[in-house]
Amino acid sequence: MIRRALASLALVLAACGGENEPVVPTPTEDVDPAQLIVKAALIHTGDGAPIENGAVAMRIGRIVYVGATAGAAAYEDEATRIVDLGDGVLYPGFTDAHVHLVGIGMRELTLNLDAVGSIAELVEVVETEVAKRGPGEPIVGRGWIETQWPEGRAPAAADIDPVSPDNPVILQRSDGHATLVNSAALVAAGIDADTPDPEGGAIERDANGAPTGVLIDNAENLVAGLVATPSPEMIERAYAVGGELYASRGWTGVHNMSVDYAHLDVMERLAASGDLPIRVYNAVDLQHIDKIARDMRLGPRFGGDGRVITRAVKVYFDGALGSRGAALFEPYADRPETRGLVLLGDDDADAAFAKAREAGLQVAAHAIGDRGNRLALEAMARAFPDGGLAEERWRIEHAQIVAPEDIPRFAELGVIASMQPSHAIGDLFFAPDRLGPTRLGGAYAWRSMLDAGAVVAGGSDAPVEVGSPLIEFYAASVRKSLDGFSDENWRREERITPEETLAIFTTGPAYAAFAEGRRGKIKEGWEADLTAFDTDLLAAPGPDILKAKALLAVVDGRVVYAAAD
Repeated sequence: MIRRALASLALVLAACGGENEPVVPTPTEDVDPAQLIVKAALIHTGDGAPIENGAVAMRIGRIVYVGATAGAAAYEDEATRIVDLGDGVLYPGFTDAHVHLVGIGMRELTLNLDAVGSIAELVEVVETEVAKRGPGEPIVGRGWIETQWPEGRAPAAADIDPVSPDNPVILQRSDGHATLVNSAALVAAGIDADTPDPEGGAIERDANGAPTGVLIDNAENLVAGLVATPSPEMIERAYAVGGELYASRGWTGVHNMSVDYAHLDVMERLAASGDLPIRVYNAVDLQHIDKIARDMRLGPRFGGDGRVITRAVKVYFDGALGSRGAALFEPYADRPETRGLVLLGDDDADAAFAKAREAGLQVAAHAIGDRGNRLALEAMARAFPDGGLAEERWRIEHAQIVAPEDIPRFAELGVIASMQPSHAIGDLFFAPDRLGPTRLGGAYAWRSMLDAGAVVAGGSDAPVEVGSPLIEFYAASVRKSLDGFSDENWRREERITPEETLAIFTTGPAYAAFAEGRRGKIKEGWEADLTAFDTDLLAAPGPDILKAKALLAVVDGRVVYAAAD
């Protein structure tokens, strides 16, 4: 009994260890039994050599044993749940370091345009939706991306007007930085040839100056009043659906970006009821900085080991490359009249960053173009003239097109590069046209980032991308299209090793969420977050990575997803 009490005390100390090396119990025949034991043919711990025919035992949300299967027997009793993965492979819990969780859920609950492969198909989808609606009822959707469509151009209002004369149509591009609307929507929003471009946005126009129906970045706000605000019930359902979907793919956590402050209560309530199965680390939208700064002072949502943690603020320095909103030093190669959009000027950035520093908020800064990334780096450096930026874990989200001379600055300043590998395998079909060959040297450069000493946290940016850990692993380590295509513009020298890829989805996000030393590895005393697939992703040929299936997701020592037999 004394030994059992000491083992329990050791677990409590481990739970309080924070960034220090956890205290773990010494296995004895009297040690407290595990609540869950997972057995697998292979375990990639992220902490040394893999273990063949191994097991992981967990109790009170912590790992109490990692090793050979036989050794786990000391932790079993009649109440222990045993999960035998057979030939499955176990990994530290995968975390998607950049998502929009409510958008993932909404994608499942509303008109999803991800599978649309041409303007002709888009017209068919709109026509089908119009047939389901009454006259004047808006049609809202998201997910189109024209870069590989056979028409070779973006859709326009003229394409969908014939099938939607009486229904406003508002269809957001997959990246969220452009929206296609029809003429009915333009009229309803009062947008015509005389409407000026809003600051930080653009109304695409034809040769006569008339709107084409494509609205870029802040111009999307011009039609926001046409879209019904989702009900509280739908918001809650979207978060629950998004969390369930992500657990089923093998994710155990997400870093949730651009969060509406009002949604924090929703997520916390769902987590408390068990309806949000994964860990959520939030970055609220900049417009809510005063509210979250107040929360940071009061401490109710800051830090800790809760399922939902909020301690960051999201800002936007520019737009997206696909819609030509990313801020570039030189003009777009395929649209020389523009260099993209700067969405956050120096004065506004300095004011926001001063508030964030004073409140102890982490900053997550969206920057895609080379100029956008330079502006973000310089603003962060200005916020810490006395040093100390690295301790605050400020991050640049995307870091897609970076001037080669700026890549070392990430490590020098201590700025985390939060990058999404799947963006490369989608964007590299059109990025050479946008940038020309000379600016691809710093594009999607996670190899260069790691070599320069930067911390890279890997994500997907779902619902912009699918949100599959398998696609992200493939994109980072193989760097080819999903059907195996690449050419010299893909710069495959920027791919990283499978071991490094595992790290950017485990220890990288843990560091970016102030959870290093307790999350991101399968290690005794660490938090019990595990992911299992039926394939060894570190040894499988590229196509086999994409064919793998998620078998298990464990969060805080509890099974939140198990594949059906």
